[in-house]
Amino acid sequence: MTNYTVVAEGLRVRRGTREVLHDVSFAIARGSITGLLGPSGCGKTTLMRAVVGVQIVAGGTVTVLGDPAGSARLRDKIGYATQNPSVYADLTVTESLRYFAAILRAPGDDVDRVIGEVGLGRNANQLVGNLSGGELSRASLAVALLGRPELLVLDEPTVGLDPVLREELWDLFRRLADRGVTLLVSSHVMDEAARCERLLLMRDGDILADDTPAALRTVTDTDDLEQAFLHLVRKQEAVA
Repeated sequence: MTNYTVVAEGLRVRRGTREVLHDVSFAIARGSITGLLGPSGCGKTTLMRAVVGVQIVAGGTVTVLGDPAGSARLRDKIGYATQNPSVYADLTVTESLRYFAAILRAPGDDVDRVIGEVGLGRNANQLVGNLSGGELSRASLAVALLGRPELLVLDEPTVGLDPVLREELWDLFRRLADRGVTLLVSSHVMDEAARCERLLLMRDGDILADDTPAALRTVTDTDDLEQAFLHLVRKQEAVA
């Protein structure tokens, strides 16, 4: 599967006696934007942690760029932005990014590049602790962009952003995909689904659908992707 950046087969994750991911399988094409959508608590973050290689799994496999998830060879090939800030409150934006750039051995001009890409030029010398929620999200995204990773795993990257900034970030995501970067972007906001090339719709640890937005509209006979998701939920409940 050389045309795929991520391949998961039979992935299972347990927390105590409860299984939170149930035999999940999917593949993500290189240079694509895949949306991981579903309600809070459905398993999106757990799945993303498994892709990054920081989640203990009970069964199945996850392969990233041809290597098992979590392999040392993947450390500088994956950018991961969590829902929690990954920058230090007592440093400026530039200082925080310089710190992470040094750890990643990123090129010297990377800090200025990623600050520009996420639109934080005016905040470059501002303390992270004084940033707004949306600015903090963009600072965390900037860390994930350091070193030009081949895979970006972004957990709710647009939370707290106004519509203009959300549009700017999605423009950035498309530019990254155009140059060959693969993006896995989670969201619980269904109106972002149409911005993705492919969708993984999740509920209660299962993938209800893995298809393009257009195909999901066709198979559920609706133009509204939120209604398409609800249709799939009702179908699942009917056969449960």
